[in-house]
Amino acid sequence: MKRLRVLFVGCSLTYSNDMPTVVQALARSAGESLEVAQATRGGASLADHWKHGGALSKIKAGGWDVVVLQQGPSSTPENRQNLRHWTRRFAEPIRKAGARPALNMVWPSLDRFRYFDEVRDSYTLAAEDVDGMLFPGGEAWRAVLRRDPKVALYRRDGLHPSPTGSFTVALSIFGILYGRSPVGLPVRNLAKVPPALTPLLQEAAAEANEQFGKR
Repeated sequence: MKRLRVLFVGCSLTYSNDMPTVVQALARSAGESLEVAQATRGGASLADHWKHGGALSKIKAGGWDVVVLQQGPSSTPENRQNLRHWTRRFAEPIRKAGARPALNMVWPSLDRFRYFDEVRDSYTLAAEDVDGMLFPGGEAWRAVLRRDPKVALYRRDGLHPSPTGSFTVALSIFGILYGRSPVGLPVRNLAKVPPALTPLLQEAAAEANEQFGKR
């Protein structure tokens, strides 16, 4: 069994609820071998990570199979340009280190809920720019809410993910990483999510991956 090594570069939207570790737990529950690490900073954009240097140092150290990039929603034209520019900058050292770049699509804040399409388009374009993988976590959220609008994916601040929100993203990432559906995964005790809700979240992540994901 080949061990995958994945580095997550992002902000609190990634490290909330220790989402990368949830991805690792999902992989292990499926009989896969996955090692995860993070270079995350609260409120950081990719430009901030580049200037700080910590993420670059981890990337250049090598040994990664995939490096996952994430910043804020990036729904405005200016922020979309920023995401695409710094994704291209990061892609060069990522590939030089022998890894593949990936984008972790997030979601708009509740007060900008109508901008889901713009967020998706920004992350899709950034992934296409570098022939990278695309984890459509934000679209998985939308698929959840189409099934049940009462599912609490956001925290009270209207931006950060609840444990259920992070778990939904983790399901999407697992599915794209391994090229398989998350439906039916044994996930008992892997997250603070009501067991009865798990099948809905799995189905939503599988739908989003099929429609919008890229491996």
